[in-house]
Amino acid sequence: MGGGGSTRRVTFEADENENITVVKGVRLSDSVIDRMKEPSSPSGRPHRSSSAVNDEELKKRIAEELALERARRDSEAQKRRFFGKILDRERISSNEHLTRAILRERAATEEERQKAQRFAKQLEEKDRELKKHDAYYKEQLARLEERSAQFYKVTTEQYQKAADEVSARFK
Repeated sequence: MGGGGSTRRVTFEADENENITVVKGVRLSDSVIDRMKEPSSPSGRPHRSSSAVNDEELKKRIAEELALERARRDSEAQKRRFFGKILDRERISSNEHLTRAILRERAATEEERQKAQRFAKQLEEKDRELKKHDAYYKEQLARLEERSAQFYKVTTEQYQKAADEVSARFK
């Protein structure tokens, strides 16, 4: 990624204050430009004033800085992709857990609804049974009252008859 040399051509020039100005191809950050302005050389040899050597050295430094910048960007991009994948996996896992929890809740709700329907049917059945018993006992009570009334009538008539006979005998 950033380790190999780039095939892109970059042209640049130095202005009168030895500031580097990119003419074509690449934008450089201020920190890269500041590092390129530093007079240090990697091998410890003195800085030559020759324009050709200076240009070659600047080209080499720019290439190194660009390679480092690309490597840093690639590393950051890899980190973002890695953490993005981790976040996606976590999001998927969370969604799966949430979906399972919702399904469990729906199943529990449906089970409770069915249970409530069963209890309502049982209650209705008990209510019908109680009404049936109530009607039966009312009917039985009416029969008993009718019988009692008939028994009372017969008893009263027999009493009256017996009283009349006793009265007629002792008069």
